[in-house]
Formats: sequence, structure tokens, C-alpha cells
Amino acid sequence: MKTKIPLHKMLAAELLGTFVLVFAGTSAIVVNSNGGTVSHVGVALTFGLVVFALIAALGDISGAHLNPAVTLGFWLGRRFPVRRVLPYVFCQCLGAILASLCVRLLFPADASLGGTRPAGSAWQSWALELLLTAFLMFVILSVSHGAAEKGITAGLAIGGVIALEALFAGPVSGASMNPARSLGPAVIGFQWETLWVYLTAPIVGAIIAIPACRCIREAGCCSSPTCHETIS
Repeated sequence: MKTKIPLHKMLAAELLGTFVLVFAGTSAIVVNSNGGTVSHVGVALTFGLVVFALIAALGDISGAHLNPAVTLGFWLGRRFPVRRVLPYVFCQCLGAILASLCVRLLFPADASLGGTRPAGSAWQSWALELLLTAFLMFVILSVSHGAAEKGITAGLAIGGVIALEALFAGPVSGASMNPARSLGPAVIGFQWETLWVYLTAPIVGAIIAIPACRCIREAGCCSSPTCHETIS
């Protein structure tokens, strides 16, 4: 019989997981930009590998969303209860902010904190972030069980997509795909100018993934609250 997981443990897992994701990824960017040899490929792999590890470690606890856009996508796909959306998003954002605070304490001379900024126009990055998140959310919906990202297959698929998209899109938009990941460095580094790009585009991208999943996957996918298992 499956044991029901208390909500406070789920929220703690989301906070801790998002902290680790943002801390590892942005620290790799900071180290690389300050004379390190991580390289752009290394940064992309860091994000992909840490997501893979977190899905393996936390997928059975909270579903390992680690991303407000993913949580909203699961809710819109009727796989996640509405009463947990705001607590999940709050803990994800708090974890990201705490991670950026730690990066600031460890690397006080770095102004960027591994934040995301458009290399070209803001609207170019907005469109790119929308497409990146739509594809990521579609993969997540396809390999997850209900609202839970768990298992080796899910971890490999999702971590692989994140690494792949960071490889080709990172130099253009930063390949955030995650409002919390961009919010943390922006809050601690007081970098607000283009934050709207990274708060809105991933959410719209996650929304677009829902009808795509319904069109391609089996009948009833992301349309009935009883068609998939949800987190207890």
C-alpha cells in the first residue's frame, strides 16, 4: 500500500531541490565566467545532470517539479491539485533565492550571479524561452506519472532535454525555462530589467504543451482529473 506523504515533506523537497538546482547551475556559470574551465558545454551538462540527480532523489517525495512553470503545467493538465500550486511555487522561489544568496556569499565579486539575460532583443529571448519550455513540458508530461517526475527514464529524458536546450539556446537567452531559476539571481543581484521575459515565457510555454500532449498522447491525456495518478 502506498504511504501518503505529508505536504510539509513535499514542500521541503521542492525547496531543497530548487536550491540545489539553482546553486549548482549558477555556480557553474560564475566559476566559468571568472577564469574557470567549466565551459559552456560544462554548464549545460551541470544543469542536466543536477536535474537528473534530483528527480532520482526527490521524485517519489514531491514529484521533483523544481520549476513553477512545471507545477502550473501539471495543474492545467489536471494532474495536480490546485490547493498545492501556490505552496509549491512559493517554496521553489524561496529555494532559488536562498541559492543565489549563497552564491553571493561565496562569490561576492561576481555581479551576475549566473543570472539570465537576453543576448539580443528581449522579444527574441521571450519567444525562444517559450519554445524551449513548451518542448520541455511536453517531454515531462510524456514521461511522468501523474504529477511526479520519477524513475531513471524520466530523469534521463528530462535532464537530457535541459542539457540539450542549454547547449544551443544558452548563448541567446540563457535557456532558463524556469521562472524560479531566473528569479533568484535577479532578486539577490537587483537585476530586474528583463526579468519579465523569464517569468512569463516559461509559463506560456508550459500552457502550450498541454494541448500538444492531448493531441499526440493517448485519449484522455491531460483532460480528465482521473486519467492519471496524482501525488497523494
